[in-house]
Amino acid sequence: MDIRAIKLRFDIIGDNPTLNRAIDIAVQVAGTDLSVLITGESGVGKEVFPQIIHLNSPRKHNQYIAVNCGAIPEGTIDSELFGHEKGSFTGAIETRKGYFEVADGGTLFLDEVAELPLSTQVRLLRVLQSGEFIKVGSSKAQKTDVRVIAATNVNIQRAIETGKFREDLYYRLNTVPIIVPSLRERREDIHLLFKKFALDFADKYKMPAVKLTPEATHILDSYRWPGNIRQLKSIAEQISVIEHNRLIGAEVLKKYLPQDNPNHLPVKTDGHNPDYLTDRDIIYKILYQLRQEVEELKNQLHQQQGSQTGAILTGPKDIPGGIEDTSVVDYDEDAEMSTGQDFQNFSIQNMSADLIKKALEKHSGKRKAAATELGISERTLYRKIKELNLDL
Repeated sequence: MDIRAIKLRFDIIGDNPTLNRAIDIAVQVAGTDLSVLITGESGVGKEVFPQIIHLNSPRKHNQYIAVNCGAIPEGTIDSELFGHEKGSFTGAIETRKGYFEVADGGTLFLDEVAELPLSTQVRLLRVLQSGEFIKVGSSKAQKTDVRVIAATNVNIQRAIETGKFREDLYYRLNTVPIIVPSLRERREDIHLLFKKFALDFADKYKMPAVKLTPEATHILDSYRWPGNIRQLKSIAEQISVIEHNRLIGAEVLKKYLPQDNPNHLPVKTDGHNPDYLTDRDIIYKILYQLRQEVEELKNQLHQQQGSQTGAILTGPKDIPGGIEDTSVVDYDEDAEMSTGQDFQNFSIQNMSADLIKKALEKHSGKRKAAATELGISERTLYRKIKELNLDL
């Protein structure tokens, strides 16, 4: 079956090369019993790939069970996966089959696999290695023939380094890796997806489909989409239900896009490291606003005083991130050509420091949360703190 047929069957929209590659790998590996690990951000649609694999495999007529490992309490996860014997714990009033027993001969999809407790990871490793498992409260090993597909949206390598995920389990699961691209890596597909969702909701709610103006389409394509396809679909539904006007302009669309967090600012990438671009573009945005005000005030001074020098008060009170800057900068037009770059570098450095300090203050010094707030990786935040010699 070719990729176009797969997309049609599973309702996949878009023609991004990375997406096509992920689909192709899923089809190619379907006929084997190899373990597959699917990675990608939350909301990118990882759950469709296990279905592609299962329904194109020799196991397609047997059970397919999807398990959200992050939604099951730690105290019951072993019982859910491997079953339990009657009386093995309080509340175990009868013997129960686990998913590995029920899915024998079929496929088991373990979503959010990185959320499994370490003790459960040991049990899972044994199943992958030998095909054997032991019910909770039993001493008898049972055999199962299950194809395991796992997915996660966390950095597994970091989880291994911090002791939260077993390295040997990772290699067992990651026999075949499938990487699902984020929505901002598929910008050419964003408008297509929105149109598809708009038509779906028009049919669902019995109303005309909403459409976007060219300006609104540009904003839609430029937005960072931290929630990926799930967020895009949610916004398409909100607009379809709430807005009376079926033609959506830029100002209306903006009301549905969170703008109060630097991580959510519309940022266009050009193929470089998105963490670095996000950080840089936020700072440049602020610097651009500052320099605009400098130029406006400079022109006013020239008109009113005919002077080429002056003390200029800079600092918009309301800039992204809630940062206030009321610093005084001595301006000398004759020196602008020679010192302009120094002024720009100085501004970038100070804006970086302010952004980082305020994010850390907001999150009580928790660097992981601050990095998320800034839209950069934790590693990038550590590097910025070191580069700027921040005393934190």
